[in-house]
Amino acid sequence: MNNFTTSDNIKIAYYIDDATKPWIKPDTILLLHPAMGSARRYFAWISKLSVHYRVLRMDMRGHGASDVPSPDKELSMARLMRDVIELLDQIGCKSVHAVGTSAGGYIAQNLALNHPEYIKSLMLFSSTPGLRNSKWPQWLPYVAKIGLRKWLSENLEGRLPVKQLDPLHIEWFLDEADKLDLGFGGRLVTLMSSLDWSDRLHEISCPTFIARPGAAGIGNECDYDVMQERIPGVQMVDYHGLPHHLTDAVPDRCVSDVLAFLRWRFEAPDA
Repeated sequence: MNNFTTSDNIKIAYYIDDATKPWIKPDTILLLHPAMGSARRYFAWISKLSVHYRVLRMDMRGHGASDVPSPDKELSMARLMRDVIELLDQIGCKSVHAVGTSAGGYIAQNLALNHPEYIKSLMLFSSTPGLRNSKWPQWLPYVAKIGLRKWLSENLEGRLPVKQLDPLHIEWFLDEADKLDLGFGGRLVTLMSSLDWSDRLHEISCPTFIARPGAAGIGNECDYDVMQERIPGVQMVDYHGLPHHLTDAVPDRCVSDVLAFLRWRFEAPDA
């Protein structure tokens, strides 16, 4: 783990894994995790991706090993994008292939829209253009009352294929999510629930891949149809019967789709 300090004095943790041949200069894949998660959620991706690409992960502010901002600190999409850009500048990376899950995909989409020079391609898993009209604002008081872990346990089947995963994996998932500071989490969810950039999707110019869950029930599922209609040349893949957290549920399939997409749209990575 490494860390750097942002321009507003928040420590951000990040990780770099690179098992490529030492004489090549690989492209970088940036993995952006969902809310209530951390870079650790991509643990099953690293060995398969890092032999082809330099893999960069970061803990979003307020998550994982990164600092939890005080309530007086700005929390906006502009600030979340700035964290990523400052990290890329910190490590001297001019552009990345951005993979984003759920809220991580929100940040990736906005980077592609507002800072396209940093984004070579966009790969989204269970990530719509914002959370407007979601039920999150209604859930927040109940979550505060019973706790995040208990609330997630009550709603787990919309997030993970419970019957297909190791029970220890599920317990770890809940433990990791429960580390989130609820005050910050509430602010983040409130922010995301206020955003909708669907009217700008046609501006995304980089090659784009979207994995759509088939059994999530989180957010507005019709938004995926809007994305397919508006993002030029988008490749949309349905993960039939799978809940929201595809990148946790079927990591091998997700990585295979990422590699296949990049081989199709760019020069094949060194094997």
